[in-house]
Amino acid sequence: MQFDPFNRDLNLDYCRASTQKRFANHVIDVLVFYVAVFVGGVVIEIIYPGFLYGINGFLFRLIAMVFYSLFMCFIEAVSRGKSIGKLITGTKAVNSDGTEIDFPKAFLRNIIRAVPFNELSALGSPCEPWHDRWSDTIVIEEKKLALQKQRSDLFESVKNQTL
Repeated sequence: MQFDPFNRDLNLDYCRASTQKRFANHVIDVLVFYVAVFVGGVVIEIIYPGFLYGINGFLFRLIAMVFYSLFMCFIEAVSRGKSIGKLITGTKAVNSDGTEIDFPKAFLRNIIRAVPFNELSALGSPCEPWHDRWSDTIVIEEKKLALQKQRSDLFESVKNQTL
């Protein structure tokens, strides 16, 4: 669905995803990432036995944060604002004006995820983590947006009939 940023009747704050859905998105995305890392680790160990034993805990954590950011960036850029978690919960990341995010915005949004305590910034209602605030994006529920769009179209058609 293409968003119309010039339609003043659309209220993106109403369409904002709840804290619970955002938490579900995060849990699902992290689980998918861990599965991908496990599979990647198995493949690396098959190709280069013993390679991963030389990586200490801090270095592994640093590499994991960078790979998580790049992994999420790739998924959101390819699927125009949806990660696996967002796909399951029916939510989508968009620019704050309602337009779809592009690759540079997805990259910025997901690199910010590597900032320490980013997850804690998501606590509260409405849920506005740093990676949304600093990249000027929001996560919306697609069904609510579709309902608002239908309402706007209905009122527009009624207005055009009465003129």
